[in-house]
Amino acid sequence: MTDEAGAPATLMRLWRRSERPTRGRPSVLDIDGVVAAAVDLADREGVANVTLANVAKDLGVTKMSLYRHIGSKAELLELMADFAIGDPPKVEPTGDWRAELTTLAEANRDVLMSHPWLVELPLSGPPAGPHAVAWMDAFLRTLRETGLGWGTKGGILVLIGGYVRLACAQALQLAEGRKDSGLTQAQAEQAYGKGLAELIDPERFPDAVGFLSSGLGGSEQNSDFDFGLDVVLDGIAALVEAS
Repeated sequence: MTDEAGAPATLMRLWRRSERPTRGRPSVLDIDGVVAAAVDLADREGVANVTLANVAKDLGVTKMSLYRHIGSKAELLELMADFAIGDPPKVEPTGDWRAELTTLAEANRDVLMSHPWLVELPLSGPPAGPHAVAWMDAFLRTLRETGLGWGTKGGILVLIGGYVRLACAQALQLAEGRKDSGLTQAQAEQAYGKGLAELIDPERFPDAVGFLSSGLGGSEQNSDFDFGLDVVLDGIAALVEAS
């Protein structure tokens, strides 16, 4: 569906260009109000419970009244994702692209961990909303003086974003898996390592036994995240060096 200018309706709503004054009684709702209510519902009850009917109930309106502002549930999810991530932190240029990228990646992680449902949403395409584009611009700006081409910078953008998303999804799933155990991630890893090392055959799996017996579980979530991010940044540093 497109508007009269030819732009996709969802894109118009992402950039808040679609709502125009209408005749008759003014609406008590707007896109921001609907999307904010949907984000609040997802934070409380999970994204699976975000339906137009449930959002309308929270707002005290009818489901049909939402269609004046939202085209479909799929569109609502896109609007929610852009709304929830907000704008990136302002990173002052220091000439240290690695430190700047680290700051943005950690800020991106904090956003995803504060809205866990974001990692459950399917990726529908490249950044399209104003907040997503703001993050894209911020990441690209850190690479401005590296000498890398636009194609390489775009690949780095996908790489960093993918790493952060995967790391958050894994951390959230691990937390969900141990929620009834009362253990921290480090404690769960230590118990796993100790128990499995006693069961498996060291002649058949010598390196696995060595690894499991080495004190697995001493790291916390943030340290694991930082280790992985450092490895990714080392690869980027090699590209910068080569350029």
